[in-house]
Amino acid sequence: MAAEKGSAFLLKIGNGAMPVAYATVAGLRTTQLSVNGEAVAITSKDSGGWRELLSGAGVRSVSVSGAGVFTGSAAEARLKANALAGVLDDYRLSFESGETMTGRFLVTRLDYAGDFNGERSYTLALESSGPVVSA
Repeated sequence: MAAEKGSAFLLKIGNGAMPVAYATVAGLRTTQLSVNGEAVAITSKDSGGWRELLSGAGVRSVSVSGAGVFTGSAAEARLKANALAGVLDDYRLSFESGETMTGRFLVTRLDYAGDFNGERSYTLALESSGPVVSA
């Protein structure tokens, strides 16, 4: 696998239509993705002193975070509306290779900040609800 540019790692938000059309959340400078899996231990006296885990069990989730500069785009406005309403929406992560990860996410955190002599910035956190599909 070839190295990829971080600037090509994009967060996109759906438009609420069917089929979903995605728009890039503008202004993001950093994007981070975490795939989480809860381990379910099935260790018993027959395990020979070694921990055993149950394959395919436990809760899996995807967490996304990012930080950027506020641009006032329609995608940012939709993200803010989702955060205020506490609603799930369709999101897609895309990578330079063309790979994508698509699913429904809840905005769990949206922070705005601004220095007197600087730009308005924001940070966000999303948590998946239901399956996240990699293509």
